[in-house]
Amino acid sequence: MAVARPSGVGCERRRILARYIDSACRLCRRENLKMFLKGDRCYSDKCAFDRRGYPPGQHGQRRRKFSDYGIQLREKQKVKRMYGLLERQFRGLFEKAERARGITGTNLLILLERRLDNVVYRLGFANSRAQARQLVRHNHFIVNGRKLNIPSYLVKVGDVIEVREKSRKVAVISDAMDAVVRRGIPAWIERSKEDFRGTVKAYPTREELTMPVQEQLIVELYSK
Repeated sequence: MAVARPSGVGCERRRILARYIDSACRLCRRENLKMFLKGDRCYSDKCAFDRRGYPPGQHGQRRRKFSDYGIQLREKQKVKRMYGLLERQFRGLFEKAERARGITGTNLLILLERRLDNVVYRLGFANSRAQARQLVRHNHFIVNGRKLNIPSYLVKVGDVIEVREKSRKVAVISDAMDAVVRRGIPAWIERSKEDFRGTVKAYPTREELTMPVQEQLIVELYSK
């Protein structure tokens, strides 16, 4: 006999399960790449990737051979985890990139960079993309004079991103603005530190995206 379940419980459980709540450092170790998922900690001696630069788990130090499919899958997982996306979100952006003019892989990376949470991170208003996503959701930013709390919003050339007046004394934002000098601000956006404001000057080119990503492998994976 089936047991009745309160309405909405299943949906709420799925939302919880869809979120990654384990250690972010394990993701860097799994992909064999320092993805700077934890902000300042990644620059310190506490960085788990620097201390244990091999995959997690009891068999992590064993050499593994990957098939062509395995190599393509790892590249996709790496980029997904770098930007903090779920499969459905990532696949949606890929399909959008595929429909656009130009090279699909390059289009995908540009779309990922245009996400509002990524731009907030790139401007130095947050120490990581995860932190940027949380700050956006909590209504700390204004885009073109209007409050916007959608991390997946794709910015356009000329868009102005500002920290709300009430949020300019938030400690994590102030700390991040001071710490951004370590990684720098990309040339396709500019920031006015005094005004807590950033502007999208242009879309990034492939040459400006210096992450160690082989986007063609992702295209090959999804094209099967």
